[in-house]
Amino acid sequence: MILNKQVGVFLNLVHNRFKQYITVFFQEEGYDLTPEQFLVMDTLWDEGKMSQQQIANNILKDKNSVVKLIDGLEKKNLVKRVANSADRRQNLIELTPHAKEIQQSVTDIAMDAVDLIIKDIPKNELYIFIKVLAKMAENMNEDVNLLQLAQTLPQHQNRNHQVKIQPNSNQNDNKNENKDDNQN
Repeated sequence: MILNKQVGVFLNLVHNRFKQYITVFFQEEGYDLTPEQFLVMDTLWDEGKMSQQQIANNILKDKNSVVKLIDGLEKKNLVKRVANSADRRQNLIELTPHAKEIQQSVTDIAMDAVDLIIKDIPKNELYIFIKVLAKMAENMNEDVNLLQLAQTLPQHQNRNHQVKIQPNSNQNDNKNENKDDNQN
């Protein structure tokens, strides 16, 4: 039971700190962007014009949250709504020229932040981390793309590669804690 609680606490903590950390990186470089706004822009950089629903599906947010993100980006002159010529009831979201100009800089800032966050973590542990997140997503019947990503990792493809976990000084404590968790 304690281990289950720690998983939830740490996932929430890391998620919140990750967003704060990247926001600070953007601010230090003069960009008034949130990580969620960056996700919208990154999706548009990759895919081009999209409907709000397509963006919502792509970044796994509900449509109402995406509307707020788009409103914020529109106020910052980074996206604009344009009529969909195929369906006049629907708007498409497209990047402004200014958003296209800052793409490389903003993307580099986000990647630099992620590089610092994972700097001392060996690649094999990152692969394990992604696989664990993918399994958690599978358990919640969520993001298939994350599961596909985990299945394409080089470590997964190399079945002869064995990940060696280094024992730590608390190995016996961990065994006892896991035993207690299984009994609850």
